[in-house]
Amino acid sequence: MEIGKVPENILKRSVFKQIQHHRQEVAFYPGIGEDCCAVIPGSDEMLVFSTDPVTGADKGAGRIAVHINANDIASSGAEPVGILASIIMPPEAEEKDLKEIMEDIVQACDGLGIEVMGGHTEVSDIVKRTVINITCAGKVKRDSFIPSGGLSAGDEIVMTKWAGLEGTSIIAESKADILGKTLPAGLIEKAASFKEYISVVPEARIAAKNGAKAMHDVTEGGIFGALWEIGEASGTGITADLRKIPIKQETVEVCEVFNINPYMLISSGSLLIGCLHGNQLVEELASNGIPAVVIGRATEGNDRIITNGSETRYLGPAGSDELYKIWK
Repeated sequence: MEIGKVPENILKRSVFKQIQHHRQEVAFYPGIGEDCCAVIPGSDEMLVFSTDPVTGADKGAGRIAVHINANDIASSGAEPVGILASIIMPPEAEEKDLKEIMEDIVQACDGLGIEVMGGHTEVSDIVKRTVINITCAGKVKRDSFIPSGGLSAGDEIVMTKWAGLEGTSIIAESKADILGKTLPAGLIEKAASFKEYISVVPEARIAAKNGAKAMHDVTEGGIFGALWEIGEASGTGITADLRKIPIKQETVEVCEVFNINPYMLISSGSLLIGCLHGNQLVEELASNGIPAVVIGRATEGNDRIITNGSETRYLGPAGSDELYKIWK
């Protein structure tokens, strides 16, 4: 496509034609020449926003971009309402690439019952790979907002699903040729399917109604990074048991091929929840088909510790995610 704004005819048939309207709070919709959307929250509600980019036009990138931002909104106890999508593509991109990205975005939004409220599309020679930047808006009752930093010493920490889900899926899809030299095709295929677990919106909704004091979705830096961050945000220490952190065997096998630490691998799809009665929340999540386990607790002081039997590891701020090692 030519450098500059995406032509109107392409926008109409590959972008706007796909957008569905789901939310009554969205009072003004996107269209040609319309640069703003409008959201009307209730009188006792406030709006919550999150933004994160995804780089690359790999299949499913639009879907991932929607979910990681909706996850942030849901992790605050808020209900996702809609997104703004900014898509910047290199000149070699074709209309079919834009259409596929929009199909992914719309499919994810339809699944969550939220709006595509607007955005921007452009072709630029500044980028070498497509950049999809999503801003998600949500709403929450003013007294129901749940911060990452809501832990107090003694609170239990619940973890949903498994460590390394998103990273495992990305590796399985992008490095299947290398994995295939040592791992069975069925294992690689199953690892790639972990992207289906990427949303934490369902468990966040349940946790918000069942005593969650703090929530934090596990993204770059993996579970080790997320434990540090929820402790840092709360001003508490953390003690977690490595043996209790759930992980899929497929993740272990895929990570061994590239000699990376699965506990420091991007893990969208897993949620950390701080609460007083962890086992009660685990039972409630299980009754809704969501696996979860109590992996630790908040403590006095500032030490964030992972135990493994008699061994102790002190956590620090997350550095570069282990995922990037597969491209070195």
